[in-house]
Amino acid sequence: MTVNTPLCFRGKKILAPMVRVGTLPMRLLALDYGADIVYCEELIDIKMLQCKRVINEVLETVDFVAPNERVVFRTCERERHRVVFQMGSADAERALAVAKLVESDVAGIDINMGCPKEYSTKGGMGAALLSDPDKIESILTTLVKGICKPVTCKIRILPSVEDTVNLVKRIEKTGIAAIAVHGRKKEERPQHPVHCDVIKAISEAVSIPVIANGGSHDFIKEYMDIETFQKATAASSVMIARAAMWNPSVFRREGLFPLKEVMQNYIKYAVRYDNHYTNTKYCLCQMLREQLETTQGKKLHAAQSTREICEVFGMADFYEETTAGFEAKKTSLETEAQDEDDQMQDPDVIKMAVRFDKREYPPQITPKMYLLEWCRKEKHPQPVYETVQRPLDRLFCSVVTVAEQKYRSTLWDKSKKLAEQAAAIVCLRTLGVPEGKLCEGENHPLNKRKREDQEHLNDRDHREDLAEPSHKKANFIEETSDMDVPKMPR
Repeated sequence: MTVNTPLCFRGKKILAPMVRVGTLPMRLLALDYGADIVYCEELIDIKMLQCKRVINEVLETVDFVAPNERVVFRTCERERHRVVFQMGSADAERALAVAKLVESDVAGIDINMGCPKEYSTKGGMGAALLSDPDKIESILTTLVKGICKPVTCKIRILPSVEDTVNLVKRIEKTGIAAIAVHGRKKEERPQHPVHCDVIKAISEAVSIPVIANGGSHDFIKEYMDIETFQKATAASSVMIARAAMWNPSVFRREGLFPLKEVMQNYIKYAVRYDNHYTNTKYCLCQMLREQLETTQGKKLHAAQSTREICEVFGMADFYEETTAGFEAKKTSLETEAQDEDDQMQDPDVIKMAVRFDKREYPPQITPKMYLLEWCRKEKHPQPVYETVQRPLDRLFCSVVTVAEQKYRSTLWDKSKKLAEQAAAIVCLRTLGVPEGKLCEGENHPLNKRKREDQEHLNDRDHREDLAEPSHKKANFIEETSDMDVPKMPR
């Protein structure tokens, strides 16, 4: 497919993907200081496929939210044409599904093929892919053909230069836009020297841009060192990890900013984009390094919230002002949403302020079951539910149509199922029909039918005891139970 993005990988200074570091605040700060491209931290394909894409109107971000409401990936317009989404994957189809999920919000897609850590390799991802060239080829080819954004990958070097060059040549044929090479073997660690000669051999062997990575320990301490590392490797671009983690102003051509200023700027982004305090704290600890034993370092280590982190750095007023602004904006948006909701609602919809609380109902009994039973009894078509989710707070509202009349609760719920149950309650109460609550007792149609079914079953059990072996009786009861006892509708 044709790549329709201006993203280029030649002559670039790039923030490397770093677990727990490459979240939105660090990416934005790196861009502020001069990074051309920023990679997010590695995110696993299976986890991403469980996420929903949500527009966060309060923060003005796009959030990919897990079923437990945790934000797995957050991005914003500021970085949309500069951020590369790195994923961990060992399956071509899953990788493509994730790429399509995030494609409209990022500038490129990268596959991690270099991480040596167990959490990545145990699923056949990261550096484990280096021993399976066929799978590498399958994943990359599928992505290149399946999406419109550029595809890259990040590898480590193999035991021999020849094997590494041969692998990269095979990778090049998949059509990827660039390849990042960490100049260490998968068993080597940061204290081992980076193999500039291997990266140089790769750069000279292929025509696609080669991004050199791994120079923080031996080369990169400030901006001018980036060019030195690039020349030593003959690479098209340089990707920086730990040197940028320690002080992201390493991307600044004019020189490093004082660490205090850098940390304060980082905290501003962390508060502005509601970064989880544990992630903020981790990144600040990486910046402080040897200063962790100072009074400020110890206070940071003890902090248990974003507010407390701000207090450590004398930014409590900034925190209060920013969060107060969020609350005011949220209230304003909620008011607007409610006004729009009231204006757009069909005036013929019957509404009540009700919620479904399962504690008020017997096990496996719900208002939706009672409404369905009533419709069958009255020979009406079965209820039709239309459910929508509000982007602002991700809450749900459902409208149920019964006998050409619509019903809904005015209260929004945290799940689709709860919203539908609330709509059913409104309908049942309007019609004066029992809804199955414990306080209604057992003299309503569904419980009566269940009792009759059980009595019929018991009577048949007694007759079967007289005529058939016990193993046949058990099979018959199981089949009858599956067929006759009402089930919870899906």
